[in-house]
Amino acid sequence: MRRSPADSEKSARLITRRGLLLGTAQLAFAGVLVGRMRYMQLEQADEYRMLADQNRINIRLLPPARGLIFDRKGVLLAGNEQNYRIVMVREDAGDPEAVLDRLGKLVWLDPAETEKALAEMTRRSPFVPVTIADRVSWDDVAEVAVNAPALPGVSPEMGLSRVYPLGADFAHIVGYVGPVSDYDLDRLEDPDPLLQIPRFQIGKTGVEADYESALRGSAGTSRVEVNAVGRVMRELTREEGEQGASVQLTLNHSLQNFCEARLAGESAAVVIMDSRNGDILAMASAPSFDPNKFVRGISSRDYSALLEDPYRPLPNKASQGIYPPGSTFKMVTALAALEDGLIQVEDTFTCRGFVEVSGRRFHCWSRGGHGKVDLVRSLRESCDVYYYELSQLVGIEKIAAMARNLGLGIRHDVPLGSVAEGLIPTRAWKREVRDAEWLIGDTLNATIGQGYVLASPLQLAVMTARIASGTQISPRLVRAIDGVEQPVHGQVPLDIDPVHLEAVRLGMYEVVNGARGTAGSSRVVAEGLRMAGKTGTSQVRNITAAERARGVTSNDDLPWERRDHALFVGYAPHDVPEISVSVVVEHGGGGSTAAAPIGRDVLLAALYDDVPPLSAYPASQRGTIRSRLEALDLRAPQAPSEGRSRA
Repeated sequence: MRRSPADSEKSARLITRRGLLLGTAQLAFAGVLVGRMRYMQLEQADEYRMLADQNRINIRLLPPARGLIFDRKGVLLAGNEQNYRIVMVREDAGDPEAVLDRLGKLVWLDPAETEKALAEMTRRSPFVPVTIADRVSWDDVAEVAVNAPALPGVSPEMGLSRVYPLGADFAHIVGYVGPVSDYDLDRLEDPDPLLQIPRFQIGKTGVEADYESALRGSAGTSRVEVNAVGRVMRELTREEGEQGASVQLTLNHSLQNFCEARLAGESAAVVIMDSRNGDILAMASAPSFDPNKFVRGISSRDYSALLEDPYRPLPNKASQGIYPPGSTFKMVTALAALEDGLIQVEDTFTCRGFVEVSGRRFHCWSRGGHGKVDLVRSLRESCDVYYYELSQLVGIEKIAAMARNLGLGIRHDVPLGSVAEGLIPTRAWKREVRDAEWLIGDTLNATIGQGYVLASPLQLAVMTARIASGTQISPRLVRAIDGVEQPVHGQVPLDIDPVHLEAVRLGMYEVVNGARGTAGSSRVVAEGLRMAGKTGTSQVRNITAAERARGVTSNDDLPWERRDHALFVGYAPHDVPEISVSVVVEHGGGGSTAAAPIGRDVLLAALYDDVPPLSAYPASQRGTIRSRLEALDLRAPQAPSEGRSRA
């Protein structure tokens, strides 16, 4: 049926209106689109250009070279060595597990380390490079570089790793570094961004830990261009970081090595100080361990062996170990009594082998007694009864005050992390800690360095240096930082009458050089180098009345762990003191037989700055001494390092 002209005209008008509406809408949409494009291309051009650049340019932190550590002669104790490693950036890798699977077909990867790296990637920013393999060979680096297109996000790098060229000699003092842990990060309120780099090395123990902020340095930056698959195309700019500070210690590397060698086979510690300024010249703790193993990642087997060793190689016995000081404490009691005016040097007490107090016998080491004993003889022959009598006059409070005056019961400020405070007991201490009242027997035990009294070899060395010098000298372990000399503390006179100090020094001289001195077999005969000292033997077990009645069991007949500790403190030359020493041999038996010979050897090594000559020893001992010195496992002398430092 044909439409009428009117209907056709009406339909045409309707179509025209719809077309106009549709055309108008299309024009409006096109206008908005053109306007938006113009806005984005002109008005926001800088912003989108920056976003595009950031998408292809990565900014990476460059770890700085760690500061170097030297001995007093400039010999390198802790340095840096170059090593190659393989790293991965998670965002550039896409599928890290697939990429690692391909990488594992080219170079050997430790499965445990691979799992650790994957875990690190999930915890760290996707832009942070994570170490996949460390200390790889040059061949492995070349293999990765050749296959780079198939390994997105993977790249070889050359970095620095810590190395300790003198190995075990300085493990307890210098310490070691290790990868940053979550525990390390949790301890810091505002951690350095460098610490977010996986496996970044920081100090864990010793000087490395205490001077971490100075040794770490500051980070550099590198701007690199990467392609679509994350491969680094080129480095655009590079700003190197600032190397950490150089730290020079007061230690003498050859003396330290001599001490470690002399203590071989023992569980022992030695501290050697310069009596004039407090410089610690050597601080040895035996046995030791190789800190390089911790830097590279110590095996479970090696670590278990260190933990299970009954001689405990990991703790620094010289600063952390605390022991009953035994008879080396007698100088403290003597000075407390002299200073309080309770006795004169020539006053005597009678030793019958024991004293009886409150129905209990306190025995002297000499079962038959010493007879009449004055101050000098009490030190020379180490009479216990003399000090039992003395203690009842002076009391524990004045003994404790003198002990602190001489550096005991004090945590000395040396950068070794764990430094023992020791224990100098008082009445208040016992009430607070033991919830008990102080007894007269406690005083008698304390006065000969037993009972509750505890001291570290470091503290005993400080005590000896203060007696020898007459000053409040304090130990110093760091000599300079970036060439800036560190201050010496305590070079002011002790608040002790010099006459009283001289009387005690005379007694210590007699210990080594007197006819009946307990350390007479360890005397020095070199002119001008004669030594003064004091032996000590501290019990680690109770001796019952029944055992005394039948005869005290010899240390040689006891298991090692039940034997007495052996101690010795000394200084030389006796008339113009330069060097002070303390020695503790755990379960060594007697101070005169186990500790004093070591003390003499290391003290002479410090005075001569070399292996002691045989002429320094009594002629009758030279054959034995020659054999002992020749058997020592000594390092060849080291030349000062030419390693780069900031100084």
